[in-house]
Amino acid sequence: MAQQLVRLGSLPVDGLIVYDIQDEAERVSMPRPFPFLPTLPPEVYAHHHLGSLAVPKIVYRCVNRDSRDGFVRWLESESAVPRLSVLVGAPSRHSQLGLRLTDAYALARPHSSNLILGGIAIAERHARTLDEHERILAKTAEGCRFFVTQAVYDVTSTKSLLSDYALAVDKTGGMPLPIILTFSPCGSEKTLSFMKWLGIAFPRWLENDLQSARDPLTKSLELCERIFAEVLDYAEDKGIPLGVNVESVSIRKEEIEASVELLQLLRRRIER
Repeated sequence: MAQQLVRLGSLPVDGLIVYDIQDEAERVSMPRPFPFLPTLPPEVYAHHHLGSLAVPKIVYRCVNRDSRDGFVRWLESESAVPRLSVLVGAPSRHSQLGLRLTDAYALARPHSSNLILGGIAIAERHARTLDEHERILAKTAEGCRFFVTQAVYDVTSTKSLLSDYALAVDKTGGMPLPIILTFSPCGSEKTLSFMKWLGIAFPRWLENDLQSARDPLTKSLELCERIFAEVLDYAEDKGIPLGVNVESVSIRKEEIEASVELLQLLRRRIER
């Protein structure tokens, strides 16, 4: 933990995202490439173990594991301080457990005035259903003030989502909210398999480039920077404010270090 605090404290970041990690085995029929290990509650990890880091923490909360009363207790437990949170629903629409996401949003409004809500935005889902921009608008009406994507490797579906969102916002006469794009290095076949299991889309040409590269990890950083530059230019043209979230989905030392390098690459790209 001490080493992680030193590493994170040295990085030029505006905040940290702390996920509420679920098994998600019910979401897909394929076996999980990496075993699931239980983790600490994200708010404990964010505010206690990482509490000495003087940056905002965006804490995820999977509400499908909550009862109504339990969720209200969580909302009120730290109501004296401003917090940022992304509420997440069940990994599968077939799940009948816990709170529905819409119910959680309704409870959040009267029970935690200091909670700044964010939502998730999934470009891959938009490519299938063409309604993710409508989900963003609905979550905005429920109180969300920013959105976070899963890792971006498919530039076309990402730009399509931003395009439909910009058009929809323009029709309402409103202003687009910040979209935080997530990027993650991919340096091995197993990491690629895991990312695809998580639902991240890899266009065929890009997957071929990764698999045939002499150094897949370096290639993934190059691809991420290229994708971000293209999406950033597109979003600026549409008037959509973008943020960047860099993560590693792997515990391999090389990929964790590559995520730090990717952070620096994308920050320099923003500052140009």
